[in-house]
Amino acid sequence: MQPATLLDQPRAIGSAMVSSKLRDGRSCIDGLRQSGALKLLFPRNNDLLETTLINTAGGITGGDRFEVAATAQAGSRLTLTTQAAERAYRAQAGQVGRVRTRLTVEGDARMHWLPQETILYDACALSRRLEVTLSDQGRFLMVESVLFGRQAMGEEPRSILFRDRVSIRQAGSLIYRDGVTFDGDAVAALDRSAIGGGARAMANLVLVAPEAEGLLPMVRETFGATGGASLLANGLLVARLLASDGFELRQRLIPVLEQLTHHKLPANWRL
Repeated sequence: MQPATLLDQPRAIGSAMVSSKLRDGRSCIDGLRQSGALKLLFPRNNDLLETTLINTAGGITGGDRFEVAATAQAGSRLTLTTQAAERAYRAQAGQVGRVRTRLTVEGDARMHWLPQETILYDACALSRRLEVTLSDQGRFLMVESVLFGRQAMGEEPRSILFRDRVSIRQAGSLIYRDGVTFDGDAVAALDRSAIGGGARAMANLVLVAPEAEGLLPMVRETFGATGGASLLANGLLVARLLASDGFELRQRLIPVLEQLTHHKLPANWRL
């Protein structure tokens, strides 16, 4: 028998699926499936369905595989968040943790994809992909935040692999595509004025909704000098924010999310 190698070590695998429907004027669960290291909880709410993703593995490392799928059926409102910040830990050579998320908004439904921050530790290897499909009337809000180490702990991710891909289609047409890659010394890259200007935290925000244009001034003013927001098309607002650390990032991000969610931001964002 061949001796075990580093690549033979057990890894975390998890999948979760949820769909919402409108019943008696309230959004409720239509379908639910979960397995492995991913679990779903449903805090009580009034008129929308709120779902909290929990990674029982405690983080992501090389070789892990996670898949999330969610569908908001016509008329329903579905919000997805995470219990806490996700953590991408040191990976062994040749191993990459992978996360794939597929979101679907049908009819006139509304979906909010609001995971808390992902913290990238030194020597992590993470590849994630977010694919969103919207109907012509579907409304969608997403935020993805990334912290490059924890500044209070003196952490500096000097050697990481981070690949992040986002695509959004509406009524069959690609309306948004984004890609971010860090491969190597993230601190050195972020210290460059053309990339991060010394920032150690960043957020990407996208809103697909008819009211997007009217919200643009508020987003620009709240994000300030190290953020930017643009209307890429009618009903499509895209914004980016840089900050020195996670605390500063939240100070400017949460007020914007409160406005964009009509003051229904998940409570765990304030814990």
